[in-house]
Amino acid sequence: MAMPKNPFLPLYEKIPKPFRNRYFLVLVLFFMWLIFFDKHDVLTQFRLQQTADELSSKKEFYKEKIKQVRQDRADLFTNTKSIEKFAREKYLMKKDDEDVFVIIEE
Repeated sequence: MAMPKNPFLPLYEKIPKPFRNRYFLVLVLFFMWLIFFDKHDVLTQFRLQQTADELSSKKEFYKEKIKQVRQDRADLFTNTKSIEKFAREKYLMKKDDEDVFVIIEE
């Protein structure tokens, strides 16, 4: 009794040997799952890294601002001219014989 010939055998033979190995296929599917469908996929990790970089640059910016404000504060408490300038600019204070004009830029 002759065995019937499998019609898919020539197609199966054209597939390279590593792709016919079931362990290789499971490994490929596992990595595909990790890369595209997992909770911590590549796209999510990329976005998180961008957010971390952005926050790091903001941190540096605010450190510089804090340093500048501390310097201005020290200058304000030590120099009477700077106290007068601060009062005029921030609180619109004036001397009795002066007129103050506030110009609002649009």
